[in-house]
Amino acid sequence: MSEKGKNAVKSVMIVGVGGQGTLLASRVLGSAMLQKGVDVKVSEVHGMSQRGGSVVTYVRYGETPEDRVYSPVIERGEADVLLAFEALEAARFLPYLKKGGTVVVNTQQMDPMPVITGAAQYPRDILEKVKEQGVHVLALDALALAEKAGSAKAVNVVLIGAMAQHLSLPREVWEETIRSTVPEKFINMNLQAFELGFTTGV
Repeated sequence: MSEKGKNAVKSVMIVGVGGQGTLLASRVLGSAMLQKGVDVKVSEVHGMSQRGGSVVTYVRYGETPEDRVYSPVIERGEADVLLAFEALEAARFLPYLKKGGTVVVNTQQMDPMPVITGAAQYPRDILEKVKEQGVHVLALDALALAEKAGSAKAVNVVLIGAMAQHLSLPREVWEETIRSTVPEKFINMNLQAFELGFTTGV
């Protein structure tokens, strides 16, 4: 089946601000799909991450082992899932989501440079405006859940857990991927973070 075949290839766009752990999230997702035995391509696009700029990762994978992914790039209107680590980033990249797609978004707000310098204000009611665009929105306070699991740094794994409810992978595959991806001393904490996100994402 070609990449143009119906539902042959799924696309997940992961967006956030530098330092939030988006790249680990993309590696976990890519590794999980490899465990499933399907073709997967990951492409990282680094913005001004050191200054809190946008960091974007594309993950595209075949629905079955027979489906091939020929390009890692996600065009506007192609993403099945938009995983956003920050509310403004969800709004910024919403045009890349296909009609009826799913946004999994952390309700945390991080001021971009124009807001920090006083040149602009953080948009009000930003998630409400996202919800008005006819997409499914799962909004959760991933930072609070990560802290409950033991570390604010586990925000990315909380979001992976929430997203996992919307992808066709067994829970066991996600958990095994986390075990093989994070340092051993952090495995239990990250599994707890995944669990909190997974149950929230129902």
